[in-house]
Amino acid sequence: MTTPPPATDLSADEARRIVLRAQGFLGTPDRRAGVRGVLRHLGAVQLDTISVLARSHELIPYARLGAVGRKKVESAYWTDRHAFEYWSHAACILPIEEWPHFAFRRRAYRSRPHWNHQLPDGTYDQVIKQLRTEGPLTATELGGAKKTSEWWDWSGTKVAVERALMYGEVVCVERRGWKRLYDLAERAVPADLLHDELDDTECLRRLVRLAGQSLGVGTRADIADYHRLKGEQVDAVIADSGLVPVTVEGWGKPAWADPAAVETPPRGRHRTTLLSPFDSLIWERARTERIFGFTHRLEAYVPKPKRVYGYFAMPVLAGGRLVGRVDPAREGSTLVARQVTLDGPKAVPAVAQALVEAASWVDCTDIRVERVDAPDLREPLAKEVTGALTTALR
Repeated sequence: MTTPPPATDLSADEARRIVLRAQGFLGTPDRRAGVRGVLRHLGAVQLDTISVLARSHELIPYARLGAVGRKKVESAYWTDRHAFEYWSHAACILPIEEWPHFAFRRRAYRSRPHWNHQLPDGTYDQVIKQLRTEGPLTATELGGAKKTSEWWDWSGTKVAVERALMYGEVVCVERRGWKRLYDLAERAVPADLLHDELDDTECLRRLVRLAGQSLGVGTRADIADYHRLKGEQVDAVIADSGLVPVTVEGWGKPAWADPAAVETPPRGRHRTTLLSPFDSLIWERARTERIFGFTHRLEAYVPKPKRVYGYFAMPVLAGGRLVGRVDPAREGSTLVARQVTLDGPKAVPAVAQALVEAASWVDCTDIRVERVDAPDLREPLAKEVTGALTTALR
């Protein structure tokens, strides 16, 4: 595909600010829309099993809205048929309005010739029948998720219900104790959305447009990564997606932007916060380095001796920049900053502010700073944290 000539030239700083606004970190958030507004704005919120301060899907709205109640977060996602879980960037919570857009992926799963798990005869139909008469149910309630204690050794029931989820016959309507709660799509999805009428091209066109809006501005690879599309799928539809071609200083690759994002200069207050390693602002490592000059890598699955920044190092956003990292833990009512990395002395107040707000959110009344990459900054950070915490507790 021949890329049309760029419509707009953006400086690196302009692009960064457009990205921050698009992701909900610049300007006044719509608190009336709350968690549901964040979900609609982002288009996808990634799920993950790791829980340190909180689970990632709780950290996403917290990072944008502040100390929203954690129970309210779960309720906002899962009540009133507002959202569903499906494979997007990874396992993600998605606005229910996007159900039709994933018809292309459901069709691909249905036509898939090979699977890693064998499905015993009759099991699939039995699961559907049981959900129809008894649902919604977890895999355990359907008859058990595992054959053995090995994590990968799924029971026939679990294989069947997960396949039905991929096909779109079954929907995950909630997480209970991190277990998926399954129901039939015909009950869980509003009737006006329960269809696969959009052809693959139209599904991709809409997802590319929505990804561009959520990113603000991005390269082909950035846009493809948002919902894990293939580059050629993006190429096939981007010219008709409504996004406009732009050039960004220093990016070295063609980029596309949401036209509304480039029409109005981004202004407003910057958010200071800890970010989940699974936050969509920093999903793609190369993009994060390109925009923020910041290397982000989740080290939870890296052997401990090889970790540089810590098990669940959370980047710190302040003033529209990524100014450090905190690897947190909790010990009773104490938030522990096990390892802190700072981008110089100027980052100390922002990191302290982020720690104090996070501690308050998870009902911690004390903060202990353990290791700081620059030892001479440990005492100033601890002092700043103590002062900010004292002020917050008054």
